[in-house]
Amino acid sequence: MVHKILVADDEQTILDTVRAYLMEAGLQVVTVKNGREAVFAFRHENPALVILDVMMPEMDGWEAARLIRKESQVPLLFLTARVDDIDHVTGLEIGADEYITKPFSPRVLVAHVRALLRRTYGELGNVAPVWRVGELEVNSETHTVTRAGTRIELTPTEFELLATLIARPGRVFSRVELLDRLQGQSFAAFERAIDVHIKNLRAKIETDPREPQYIETVFGVGYRMREGK
Repeated sequence: MVHKILVADDEQTILDTVRAYLMEAGLQVVTVKNGREAVFAFRHENPALVILDVMMPEMDGWEAARLIRKESQVPLLFLTARVDDIDHVTGLEIGADEYITKPFSPRVLVAHVRALLRRTYGELGNVAPVWRVGELEVNSETHTVTRAGTRIELTPTEFELLATLIARPGRVFSRVELLDRLQGQSFAAFERAIDVHIKNLRAKIETDPREPQYIETVFGVGYRMREGK
């Protein structure tokens, strides 16, 4: 299966370069030059992954991502020339899976895209296909999550994070370990990213995120999936 990638950036040279490298990697590519066009193309092209520049005319990447997230959990990768922590947090809270700062190596971008596609559409590896804790069920083969039989939609990063925790109930994972499991090189020096992902994940899987039944915070260390809940 050939995956289709949607790329939105207002710099033509970046669009041309990214398109060339992605096509060389065997991927289909659709390019647009602003956020409004990105939302339109997303609805009509059904891409497997979306790459969004943050600063674009007519509609910026943040707003385009918010509109896309209302309709889909498709993998989102942000490109930005800014390095402020607040930008990282904003992107993560919207539901970003990766965050790459300009200037970037096109080959590194392709590596991130491939990793995201594997996490989303490939196998997790030689692991048990289904994990259950309480009413929560995670299926690694179909990439589905249910609670009490009700389907829960997660982003690829949220799914990988949940799968890592639920596969080893009671085992404490540090933030650095979880970052490594997510293969998030773009967040390598940004451990707070895990806290934002956990917050987003709890909002989806917990009945009351303020009193989590599943993901427990181990203060000063990291997180673990509670056993037998």
